[in-house]
Amino acid sequence: METTSRTMEIAQTILEQIKYADRSALMAWGAKNFSAISESKEFEGGLTFQVNGLVHKGWVKVCLRWVDDYTIIFINKNREEVKKVEGAYCDMLVEVIDWIEGR
Repeated sequence: METTSRTMEIAQTILEQIKYADRSALMAWGAKNFSAISESKEFEGGLTFQVNGLVHKGWVKVCLRWVDDYTIIFINKNREEVKKVEGAYCDMLVEVIDWIEGR
């Protein structure tokens, strides 16, 4: 049970960091279908959600690495990885996603 709550905690924290940086960002991206990412060898956890932005339509995966930075992965509707940004910090999340969104 411990891993589940930790997984949810990490996902919730990422969501809060995005909202803190820009209250309207999630709405602007058309974000929905939020889901927590479980711990793996590479990642401590994360958050994935579907977006319907101006440029990117598909999914965004925000993965927390063990070294405490984020890898942000953009996946298109065909479930292909289209872009990956590594080494992002919480204050960069909105900026990076906005940039891919073409805002």
